[in-house]
Amino acid sequence: MTAPRSTTPRKVLGRLSLPERTYVADALRTETVGGVLLLVAAVTALLWANIPALHDSYESVSHFHLGPAALGLDLSVAHWAADGLLAIFFFVAGIELKRELVAGDLRDPKAAALPVVAALCGMAVPALVYTLTTVVGGGSLDGWAVPTATDIAFALAVLAVIGTSLPSALRAFLLTLAVVDDLFAILIIAVFFTADLNFAALGGAVAGLVLFWLLLRKGVRGWYVYVPLALVVWGLMYNSGIHATIAGVAMGLMLRCHRHEGEGHSPGERIEHLVRPLSAGLAVPLFALFSAGVAVSGGALADVFTTPETLGVVLGLVVGKALGIFGGTWLTARFTRASLSDDLAWADVFAVASLAGIGFTVSLLIGELAFTDDQTMTNEVKAAVLLGSLIAATLATVLLKMRNAKYRRLWEEEERDEDADGIPDIYEEDDPAYHLRLAALYERKAAEHRRIAQEKAAARHGLAEVPGGAGEDHHRPA
Repeated sequence: MTAPRSTTPRKVLGRLSLPERTYVADALRTETVGGVLLLVAAVTALLWANIPALHDSYESVSHFHLGPAALGLDLSVAHWAADGLLAIFFFVAGIELKRELVAGDLRDPKAAALPVVAALCGMAVPALVYTLTTVVGGGSLDGWAVPTATDIAFALAVLAVIGTSLPSALRAFLLTLAVVDDLFAILIIAVFFTADLNFAALGGAVAGLVLFWLLLRKGVRGWYVYVPLALVVWGLMYNSGIHATIAGVAMGLMLRCHRHEGEGHSPGERIEHLVRPLSAGLAVPLFALFSAGVAVSGGALADVFTTPETLGVVLGLVVGKALGIFGGTWLTARFTRASLSDDLAWADVFAVASLAGIGFTVSLLIGELAFTDDQTMTNEVKAAVLLGSLIAATLATVLLKMRNAKYRRLWEEEERDEDADGIPDIYEEDDPAYHLRLAALYERKAAEHRRIAQEKAAARHGLAEVPGGAGEDHHRPA
C-alpha cells in the first residue's frame, strides 16, 4: 500500500508553479489583457487621487524619492515610472518597429505607404488643430505635441475586444500605423523635449550602445551581460538630458529580427516574447498608476472645454487624429499608386482613425514634459488627455461595432451550407446540382410541414366533436 501523498498548503502571495507562471505570462502577451490592466491602473489612479481620505497618500507615494543621488538618480516614484519602467515599453516598441521594417508591412514601400502617410498626417493634423485652438484662444503652444501620439496598447486592446469579425488587414493597418506613430513620437521627445545636454554622459551612452551592438553582432548570449549594460546605458542617457526612454528604443532597434537558416525564432522575437509580459503587466500599468492620478471634478472637466490648451488637446485627439489619418490615407490612395487592401472599406479606415485618438500613455508622458514648470497646467492637460481618449474610444467603439456586425453577417452568409454538403452555398450558386439539392430539401421540408398541419387540424376537429368537449358547456351553473 502506497503512503498517502502529502500536499503542501498554498502560501498567500507565494511563488506560482511553472504552469501557472506560463499561463500568466501568456495572458499578459495578449492585447486584451494588457489593455484591461492599463485601464484598471488608470481607474485606480483616478480613485486614489480623488477620494479625499486617500489623496494625501497618493501624493506621498508618487513623490517619494529613492535611488543613488551620487549617480544623479535620486528620483521620485512617479519619475522612476515615467523614465525607468516606460523604457521597457519603448524597448518592446523598438523591437516591433524593427520587425516591421525587416519582415512586416514596412519592408515593402508600396504596402507601407498608406499606414506611414496616415501616421504622419495623424500626427501633423492634431498638432495643427491644437495650434489653431490655442492661437485663437490665446493659450500656450508648449503642448502642441500632446495630441500627436497614439496608445498602441489601448487601441489594439479595444480592437481585439470589439473587432471579433473584422478583417485581419484592419489590425495590420492599425499596428503599422501605431508603430510608425510611436517612432515619430520618440523623435519628438528626443528633439523637442531635450533640455541642456551633458555631452560626457551622452558620449558614454553612445559608447554603451555601440558595445551593445557589437556584443549582439558577435553572438554573445546571457542576460547577465545585457541587463547590466542596458541599465548603465539607461542611466547615462538619463543624465545626458535626453529622455531616458530613447535608450530603450535604440536597444530594441539593434536586435536582429530576421531568422537565420535553421532558426525557429530570431533573437528579437525571443526577447520580445520574454519582455512583453513585464512591459504589459508591470511597466505600463505602473506608469498609468502614477501619471493618471489627477484631481477631477465637475468644474475641472468643464474647464477642459474652456481652457485653450486643454480644449486643443481634446480636439486634437478626437477630431485631428480622425481627420488626419483618414484624410492622409484617402489622399495617398487617390493620388499615388498605393491602394487600400481589398478586404477593407473606407468606413473601416475611419473607424480605426477614430480609434487612434486614444493617446493615453505617450500623450501623458509628453504632457508632463511640455509643462514641467506649471504643475497646474500639467494636471489639466492630463485630464484633457483622459477625457479626449475616452471620447475617442467611445466613438470608435460605436463605429467598430457597426462594422463588426456587418462583417459578421457577411461571414455567416459565406459560411451558410443549407444543403449540408460541406461546401458553403456561396461557392455553388452557379451549379445546377446545388439548386436541385435545395429544391429536394425544400420539398421534404414542405411535405413535413403539410403532415404536421394535417395532424394539428385533425386533432382540433376531433376535440370539437367530443361530447362535453371544448365546444359544449352542459355544466354551466344556474
